Amino acid sequence: MDAFRHGRGRLFFVFPLIAAWLGALVFPPLASAATTLVQLSSDPYTNSSSQHQTEVEPDSFSFGSTIVSAFQVGRIYGGGSSNIGWATSNDSGTTWSHGFLPGTTTFATPAGSFTAISDASVTYDAAHNVWLISSLGITTSNTEVVVTSRSTDGGHTWSNPIIVASGSLDKNWIVCDNTASSPYYGHCYTEWDRTSSSNLLQMSTSTNGGVTWGAAKATAGNNHGLGGQPLVQPNGTVIVPYLSSSDAIAAFTSSNGGTSWTRAVTVSAVNDHSVSGLRTEALPSAEIDGAGKVYVVWQDCRFESGCSANDIVMSTSTNGSTWSTVTRIPTDAIGSGIDHVIPGIAVDKATSGSSTHLALAYYYCSSSCQLQVGFVSSSNGGASWSTVTTLTSTPISLSWIANTSQGRMVGDYISTSFANGKAFPVFAVATAPTGSTFNETIDTVSAGLALVAGSHTSQGEHATSTGSRNRIPATLH
Repeated sequence: MDAFRHGRGRLFFVFPLIAAWLGALVFPPLASAATTLVQLSSDPYTNSSSQHQTEVEPDSFSFGSTIVSAFQVGRIYGGGSSNIGWATSNDSGTTWSHGFLPGTTTFATPAGSFTAISDASVTYDAAHNVWLISSLGITTSNTEVVVTSRSTDGGHTWSNPIIVASGSLDKNWIVCDNTASSPYYGHCYTEWDRTSSSNLLQMSTSTNGGVTWGAAKATAGNNHGLGGQPLVQPNGTVIVPYLSSSDAIAAFTSSNGGTSWTRAVTVSAVNDHSVSGLRTEALPSAEIDGAGKVYVVWQDCRFESGCSANDIVMSTSTNGSTWSTVTRIPTDAIGSGIDHVIPGIAVDKATSGSSTHLALAYYYCSSSCQLQVGFVSSSNGGASWSTVTTLTSTPISLSWIANTSQGRMVGDYISTSFANGKAFPVFAVATAPTGSTFNETIDTVSAGLALVAGSHTSQGEHATSTGSRNRIPATLH
């Protein structure tokens, strides 16, 4: 029997290990206080190439009452993991099941051919009633393969991976057009960058639920960067914010269903403070409201004297070509010395305009960097924000989380999704290792988080701090 650990105010469940492999688990949360965490999965693998009992870097997506998350399981120091895990709720986060993708790595059941796999991203295609997980397979020849796994039963069984592109690739992301009135309803879009071409940005389109994918296309400006997160407006326009190779947040668009992509425009320069020992980049987290307004957040030190710490900042756009002045989300006082990093924003698509509901989860730490997960929300499109709720009851030492060639890792990104009006942050947490075995898992909040009225006003941009840097790595597997 494999028993999930008890601690940090989390709910844990005992189950046969074989059930984990079959993805047949159902986790019924018990009555609990607000911010009680639910552990979604556990690393079952034993391969010697991984650091075990580690789960990192979750994405999530919701549609109706279903939430699906995907994440790395069994992190490998040099890049990737033993497999991609998934966790699904079909009742707005009340109960969860989980499992692991088939046909991916040599450790999967059934086995695939990849030596490792990374960069999971989730979406739903309403036109074809299919859930999609995009991931990045790594081969013995160090070639990367962007692949798509499909589920037609609400996110519980998944197909073997379908190849989208191969080469020297990184940081894929996926989205679908789910507006029935859109001229491109049922188009799905996958983004990645080609590291062998200085992180040249690439896009591919599927019109049949991810079964086949079109040829890779660059932007009109042959733009370079990584971490793009495509979003689709109700009229079918696709907007893709990303971290550019010139150390800025930028964005490009398509208004013809992915036939062509515009030259990118700059959203804002990035000023990023390094957090010693922690793997983190100023990658954007982006979501869209019901009317098509895009909200982009990232970590940035421009509001702090001497670029001494990161805040979470935000810019918005209704068309992808003009962007609002950057504002600071008021999680802590300016000058607090607290670093705020790795944000995951959610926008409730049932809301729009001045009543847009936003939810933001992020990590934070002081100079000693013992990580905590914070959460704030807004019910007025970011004009004001709630006080901070700390979701973790025990600070996380960096030595408790997976090690990589670029620092200790909870993920290059995390995620938050809305279901039934409540926010479900999904993130990696950890307790002290048991001997040489880690205790790092993917968790969410039991029953979700309701939004509260904001009392802290967003702060507008002032003079940029000194101390910014350009440190975008070649790859971020």
